[in-house]
Amino acid sequence: MYDVIVVGARPAGAATAMLLARHGLRVLVVDRARFPSDTLSTHQIQPAGVDRLRRWGLLERLIAAGTPVTGQVRFDIGGTVLEGRFPAGGLLCSPRRTVLDKLLVDAAREAGAEVVEGFHVAGLLKDGDRVHGIRGRDGTEHRAPVVVGADGKHSLVAKEVAAPVLREVAPRTVASYSYWEGVDMPVGELYHRPGRAVAAFPTNDGLTMVYAAAPVEEFGTWRTDVEGHLLDTVDRCGDLGKRVRDGRRVERLRTTVDLPNVVRRAHGPGWFLVGDAGLVMDPVTAQGIGNALADAELLASAIAGAGTGYQRERDDARLPMFDLTTGIAELRPAKGFNARFLRAVARRQASTEQFLGVFAGTVPVRALRRPGNVARILVQRARG
Repeated sequence: MYDVIVVGARPAGAATAMLLARHGLRVLVVDRARFPSDTLSTHQIQPAGVDRLRRWGLLERLIAAGTPVTGQVRFDIGGTVLEGRFPAGGLLCSPRRTVLDKLLVDAAREAGAEVVEGFHVAGLLKDGDRVHGIRGRDGTEHRAPVVVGADGKHSLVAKEVAAPVLREVAPRTVASYSYWEGVDMPVGELYHRPGRAVAAFPTNDGLTMVYAAAPVEEFGTWRTDVEGHLLDTVDRCGDLGKRVRDGRRVERLRTTVDLPNVVRRAHGPGWFLVGDAGLVMDPVTAQGIGNALADAELLASAIAGAGTGYQRERDDARLPMFDLTTGIAELRPAKGFNARFLRAVARRQASTEQFLGVFAGTVPVRALRRPGNVARILVQRARG
């Protein structure tokens, strides 16, 4: 008998298991994968997530594994460039998932959690509506008063408990990425162009991860020549296209339109959802890993302290970014007031840092958008 069973051992699940085990709970975490294992990913861990890894004693390990860390980013939105450092000395990194996920699984084991790899969950054990365990495809059963679904955007746990969908926006982009060597990429770069988004970040083994997105309606055309369309998109981003073309792609291209935007109820009798299982959004703002780590911390505190505020705290923290992300994923150019506001933000370093802080997870979306703050930024620009 366990105190908690966690289904899924990638960032949300492994971090949840690690933190619960550190609280002294008996934890079982299972995953059908065997680690190290790759998966589709935005790679970025925003500064709020990096800070959590530091507090958990894991950031040094990630850096020792060859993960580049930077405190600076360049954001080019239709030619308006916002470049600077994150607020409060925040750091960002973009690890390969083969590195990050294995590190978190190992940390969960070290904390005392029992980790079973290659375990396929067939369903949940229930007493009426209350969940009290899991059943494997091989017939194995494990019991606990709490089961955590950390099994991704197509969560079996969420399906088994019929977790209500609270908000949903249809998929908006098709996304492709791969890895290039020999690309001059000292800091991360992000670009928005009409109908396109691009990100390029240094990652492990001296490689650069290059991502491009287009409207989902273009998938039929996009998939006829994925590399050609990706490179054509990158060519629209200053000299980034030349730098990427001067390098060499070293792995296959990953492409997907499986990019839902869904908010589910996060808990019920005997069950909780963390990470993409509970709330998933388009990768255009690269919030997934950071959200997974934040959910793990929220839920571990709630379970270990018998708290009841997990759903409310998650939604308060995530829903403003969910709305911002689904809007950005429309890939429309900034016009009118929005364009003027961005130019004003770019004029002052303090405003640029606040803007970057929103994506870093250290500045609330509502703080940037507060009428008084918007007016202050525009007035400062008018005064030169």
